[in-house]
Amino acid sequence: MDSQKVEAILGPQTSEETSSVAEIASKKQIPVLSFADATPNWATERWPFLLQASQNQLAQMKAIAAIVQSWEWHQVTVIYEDIDSSATGILPHLSDALREAGAEIIHVLALPHFPSSRLSEELEKLKGGQCRVFVVHLSLELAVHLFEKANKMKMMEKDYIWITTDAFTSLVHSINTSSISSMQGILGVRSHFPEDKPKFQDFCKRFRKRFGAEYPEEDNNHEPGALAVQTYDAVWSVALAMEQKSEKLNQKLLRRILLSDFDGLTGKVEFMNQKVAPAHTYQIINLMGKSYRELGFWTYGLGFSDTIIDPKYNCSSMKDLGQVFWPGAPWYTPKGWTLPAKDQPLRIGVPIGSEFQQYVNVEYDELRNFTYFGGFSIELFKALVEKLPFYLPYNFIPFNGSYDDLVKQLYLNNFAGVVGDVAIVARRCQYADFTHPYTESGLVMIVPVQKSGNKTLLFLKPFTRAMWILVAVISIYNGFVVWLIERNHWPELTGSTLHQTGTFFWLSFNLHVISQTYTANLTSMLTARGLEPTVNNIETLQSSNAIIGYSSISFVARYLEDVLEIMPVTLKVEKLEPSLQKVQNWGSRFNVCILVKAFPKGSPLLPSVIEALLKVSESGKLRELETSMIASEKCMEVNLHDDDDISSLSHSGFWMLMLALLKHWENHIKQQFNRRVGQEESSGISSDTHEARFVLSLNIETVA
Repeated sequence: MDSQKVEAILGPQTSEETSSVAEIASKKQIPVLSFADATPNWATERWPFLLQASQNQLAQMKAIAAIVQSWEWHQVTVIYEDIDSSATGILPHLSDALREAGAEIIHVLALPHFPSSRLSEELEKLKGGQCRVFVVHLSLELAVHLFEKANKMKMMEKDYIWITTDAFTSLVHSINTSSISSMQGILGVRSHFPEDKPKFQDFCKRFRKRFGAEYPEEDNNHEPGALAVQTYDAVWSVALAMEQKSEKLNQKLLRRILLSDFDGLTGKVEFMNQKVAPAHTYQIINLMGKSYRELGFWTYGLGFSDTIIDPKYNCSSMKDLGQVFWPGAPWYTPKGWTLPAKDQPLRIGVPIGSEFQQYVNVEYDELRNFTYFGGFSIELFKALVEKLPFYLPYNFIPFNGSYDDLVKQLYLNNFAGVVGDVAIVARRCQYADFTHPYTESGLVMIVPVQKSGNKTLLFLKPFTRAMWILVAVISIYNGFVVWLIERNHWPELTGSTLHQTGTFFWLSFNLHVISQTYTANLTSMLTARGLEPTVNNIETLQSSNAIIGYSSISFVARYLEDVLEIMPVTLKVEKLEPSLQKVQNWGSRFNVCILVKAFPKGSPLLPSVIEALLKVSESGKLRELETSMIASEKCMEVNLHDDDDISSLSHSGFWMLMLALLKHWENHIKQQFNRRVGQEESSGISSDTHEARFVLSLNIETVA
């Protein structure tokens, strides 16, 4: 640096190179323009003369995540070059972008900078796994070696998906024909440059001419790659800054570089926080034949498009860009994962000792050395597997432990799925993904019953207060009318005052229809009030500090303590006897869970399982299983009435009956009256007396 009088340094392409050079250059106050994948913020703070001349990789990783999301893939394996810039600059950005797209990195393979003999061994491990989506971030030389080896191992055939980053994709034009034949179907993402501009076309023309002169042995297309274009713009940034420098002060040179603002080959060139402005548009290509086909573009914030000229035609899915040529040339889109081999069936965990054996029942036969798995959840899973569009080998594996530990086994990759009476609770979601619920469950109180309490005033309940007043008024009125008219004709209405008073009240309340209705309603109330719970609600338990038994289901105790605020000292684990599973239940029901099936986070099986579960439901099989296996076990609810819930009869209840029967009774009374008149005229009774008796009879029957 001293002898050559260096004023700026361009070229470090890895984090290791950049840190070594930047440490020395910063002491000399010499600007360093790095082309590493990423420059962390701490590096620019430590070395103030360090600048990142390569564009940020975040947008490129989002473009790859958008491709993964378009085809509904959920798991990805990343193969990258074992250098710090890839580990710190690529993987974090890609992981975040995939997570936002509903996918995740399940495996990473770091390859040494130079081809290694262990590559075949590592690829064999990947081939034995289920994930078939591979994102490759390697240099050109290392990527070519990878794909040639993968092709020999039959990993460039049907069901495999390979996606490459700009480090390789921008140089595919320089790959010879024999090598590119082993890369058929690869999807590549590369930086997009405004190639239609005269400045870019002039650069490409001069680049091809000079490259061909210096490397005549290269017979491929001598097109510049992304690194060449970015380097050209970086050189211009330094050149323009040095041209404006009036004195030999490197501090001012750094400041002028940071103030760069011109139209370069990559577009607008400017620095923000010591880093060149990031790219926003990437091109997607598909390797096929002897070259590649341009599928379209992805723009940050806009999505996919056939062209970047008119952004209004952007779409969110790559499916709209047209047919993709996949490895092995299948007519279908690869699903991104493969089924386990027949000799390696899926391990499905099943809980042992479930208290609800109608849902899941595990029994071991020692004589035959055979484990029986039965119950509603087991049969539903079997029906679900039959609806899958592919063969799925599996084995049920009994698990003796808590339900929380059972779900954690998915996170630890000990099980590929869990089947049983497993409920969705919040703390389990960090370990597993769940299917749609197939049945609802909850918590209920089971308490003793006792006979109803005080019935002293129950005799007043059959009628409402208004009805009692109406009955009293009409009855007294009827009694008075009968007494007034008939007292001179009926011996029973004569005599002492006490005798006439008793007869008067007897006439007043001798209403047969009302009496029968009253008796029937009172009898119903006495029957309904035969039983009542000893505990009506959870608040009673909270205040009484009574001992509360609960089943050993893992989430119940925490729910009782954290949500219902029950004192832990009052809780006691109790085995739920089969007879109690059918007992009548009282009080509040707490809908705190729904039964589901669980799978590892990001499991590629989950979408297919959910779809199959819906097919089972729509076919009626789910209803059939519920009816035959669990419907008969449901608790019979007993409707216990409080005093306020008993239906008392009011005057409106009789109104329609009164109107309907009035005409019928009137005709009946007239017929009886006419017959009596005919009989009594022969005895010499006056017509006035007949009329009075008719009015009296009509009055009494109408009230009844």
